[in-house]
Amino acid sequence: MFLKKDNSPNHHIDCLINADTLIKGDIIFTGGLRIDGTVTGNISTHEGKGGTLIVSQQARVDGQIVVTHAVINGEIHGDITATDFLQLEAHAKVSGDITYHTLEMHHGAIVSGKLTHAPHAQEEMKALPFREGSPAA
Repeated sequence: MFLKKDNSPNHHIDCLINADTLIKGDIIFTGGLRIDGTVTGNISTHEGKGGTLIVSQQARVDGQIVVTHAVINGEIHGDITATDFLQLEAHAKVSGDITYHTLEMHHGAIVSGKLTHAPHAQEEMKALPFREGSPAA
């Protein structure tokens, strides 16, 4: 009768940033993005669209992340906002504040920053200062 909303991320990958790749600049995407390399810049889903970010164990991101779903197992230097679901895997190392709606944190994940539950994170995402062309955190 009542359907429970599934907050788990979609693991369909539309774009892959290879382990030997360095991206300098902001990334705005929809669908699924997997990072195995290094990104120096902000990462966000396109306004009003959903997207799943997967950061693998060997990956590193230096910048702000604002997405609907994220699975983190690598190194992040910057704030993360996950408006729907955030999963921190065992090798995740986050240096920055995290704002989330639903959080799954595995044993071994490290967060050096503040965790903030935001039940209405979708509305708060629109108020964040990150916009296309803004400098990396």
